[in-house]
Amino acid sequence: MNDLFKRRVLLAAFALAFAAAAAAQTPAMADGEVRKIDKEQGKVTLRHGPIANLDMPGMTMVFKVADAKMLDTLKEGDKVKFAADRVNGAITLTAIEVAK
Repeated sequence: MNDLFKRRVLLAAFALAFAAAAAAQTPAMADGEVRKIDKEQGKVTLRHGPIANLDMPGMTMVFKVADAKMLDTLKEGDKVKFAADRVNGAITLTAIEVAK
């Protein structure tokens, strides 16, 4: 094999390893329904299904949001997909979108 081919193979291997590591760190999206929005406090109440990365069963609970702007596109009753994780000891929504 020539050097250019070896470099391309090595670069592709690094790219795949990086993508796999990034995917492993991204929590899977869970399903939920918006029950209440508190923009002033930066919180949202969701009735949600299981959250795998937190080993949490489905329930209704209040979440902090990582960025208050996340609440701007939501309204009560919306079906959503979201990701949550522990941030500084608090369970926090790190992503949320209205389900299609």
